[in-house]
Amino acid sequence: MAASPVEDVFRAEFGKVVAALAGRFGDLDLAEESAQEAFVEAVRRWPTEGVPPNPGGWLTVTARNKALDRLRRESTRQARHEEAEMLTAPEDPGAPVTSVTDERLRLLFTCCHPALAPEAQVALTLRLLGGLTVPEVANAFLVPERTMAQRITRAKRKIAAANIPYRVPRDHELPARLRGVLAVIYLVFTEGHLPGSGGDGIRDDLCAEAIRLGRVLRELMPDEPEVAGLLALMLLTDARRAARLDAGGSLITLDRQDRSLWDRAKIDEGHRLVRECLRRNRPGHYQLLAAVNAVHTDAASAADTDWGQVLALYDQLYAATPTPVVALNRAVALAEVEGPEAALEVVDGLPLEGYHPYHATRADLLRRLGRDAAAAAAYDRALDLATNPAERAFLTRRRADVS
Repeated sequence: MAASPVEDVFRAEFGKVVAALAGRFGDLDLAEESAQEAFVEAVRRWPTEGVPPNPGGWLTVTARNKALDRLRRESTRQARHEEAEMLTAPEDPGAPVTSVTDERLRLLFTCCHPALAPEAQVALTLRLLGGLTVPEVANAFLVPERTMAQRITRAKRKIAAANIPYRVPRDHELPARLRGVLAVIYLVFTEGHLPGSGGDGIRDDLCAEAIRLGRVLRELMPDEPEVAGLLALMLLTDARRAARLDAGGSLITLDRQDRSLWDRAKIDEGHRLVRECLRRNRPGHYQLLAAVNAVHTDAASAADTDWGQVLALYDQLYAATPTPVVALNRAVALAEVEGPEAALEVVDGLPLEGYHPYHATRADLLRRLGRDAAAAAAYDRALDLATNPAERAFLTRRRADVS
């Protein structure tokens, strides 16, 4: 058997296995290391024995047994040994990995404890739930691999030292963690939607996992409009997935996508959630982004897009979240309403030199203004910074158009 099937299973199952072990043993280091050992065992055995009917179940049982072996080896007190023995209830390796209510959501809330710095929360979640390697997480944060490895290690040690419980918080604790949890879920989705590293233009598994977590969170907190807003945003974005890449793996911009390929069921669900948010009249960051996507998916063609409404929504979003990235996205809508010259004036004033979408947007505005030499330089800078293969293919083609 080639290594790629194991890699595919790793992407799909790593977060489930780690969550199952973290729930059972309450030790993130033990959970992660045992999960890794189980995958090493799979690489060794599956080529000759074949992939089991339920790879996730096989990996969870194997990882659990390795964790128990390690506890027995390292135990220096009888109590620790007896605790490990209590965890040896038989499990069926062919049974689905379901366990208690939702272990991945519990792991997510553990990773997003307010005692941890926001960047540590995201890094831990991408590593343990998303199954990204440490180099991939480091690339997403634009920091050296060694720095990211140390950051993740410190976060896990802090969880252990502070005795942070592995559970969904009580009602009165939820507000303090919700903002971080929403941000992390959306970053997991974003990493799937446009991976920052690796050879994939889109990572379907991360998109699906983020949406699944969003649904579970909505069941837990049905009265939180930002939870509904985030779920709507992810559904409306993911609905366009089948139309986002061409046959060669290059990105297709929204205005050129075949809208017959869009998933109408996801769009309808996303629109229902947006309407629910509007009725609550408590607008927030994710609700406004979802509303922008609702306008785009409501248009039968690119020419039918109500750019005035999109710009008004971005005005509202910028008033609530005045960040350079929001200003950049607003400028895209401004270009459609007032023209590329007005948008370029805004873009040129933004402090986003290290952000490749900034240079890609600026290049497109310069192209539309007929300033090909300046556009080519901006495309070159965007290509220097972009790592996603689908985006790079698109930018390379656009760069050729202005050379």
